[in-house]
Amino acid sequence: MKFLHLPFAALLGVALTACNSGPTAEQPAASATPVATAPAAAKTATKRLLFFGNSLTAGYGVEPEEAFAGLIGHKIDSLKLPYEVINAGLSGETTAGGRSRVGWILKQPVDVFVLELGANDGLRGLPLSATRENLQGIVDTVRRRSPGAQIVLAGMQIPPNMGQTYSADFKAVFQEVAAKNHLVLIPFLLEGVGGHPDLNQADGIHPTPAGHRIVARTVWATLGPLLK
Repeated sequence: MKFLHLPFAALLGVALTACNSGPTAEQPAASATPVATAPAAAKTATKRLLFFGNSLTAGYGVEPEEAFAGLIGHKIDSLKLPYEVINAGLSGETTAGGRSRVGWILKQPVDVFVLELGANDGLRGLPLSATRENLQGIVDTVRRRSPGAQIVLAGMQIPPNMGQTYSADFKAVFQEVAAKNHLVLIPFLLEGVGGHPDLNQADGIHPTPAGHRIVARTVWATLGPLLK
């Protein structure tokens, strides 16, 4: 297995990330150099698994190998599954930002595409119609660039800061997009982690390494059967 981490946030500066109490700014990583954990000579991957998301995917505040995407990569490695794992998480990303960069990310085709975006839209109170449209646009681009790719959509929920109706409708967006496009849905990415202070960093926003381990188990429960 080959694991690549692409910290694009260094190119874009300080950005908003998902949080429980409202919008907040964060300082992204300083390096913009992809990092491979396996030498080229040892490359055995025949398929490509790409994680596309925001700071949750990027692993803000933890080491790349401690973030859930890195943990999934190590799991794949231990099972000797023929996948190259790519972390294309960008801190502060919204669905609009993701839609604008997904074509660049997919210059090479992928076999499995895990889409984790939307939390920043919800915390900013952006129109849900735009979030829905942007998620659909990303799905359409993936299917155009990689027609055979399996797409996994990570569901997200937000606290009722914007009102109970908005929060409920926000949750439903992911269910609607998944159903319309026949996607595999992870009901709630942060199940068992969101709202638990002991599993989040001091900012109350991003999972600790222990929190990421729980997220990785949640993701693997849905993703694992697709890779075997």
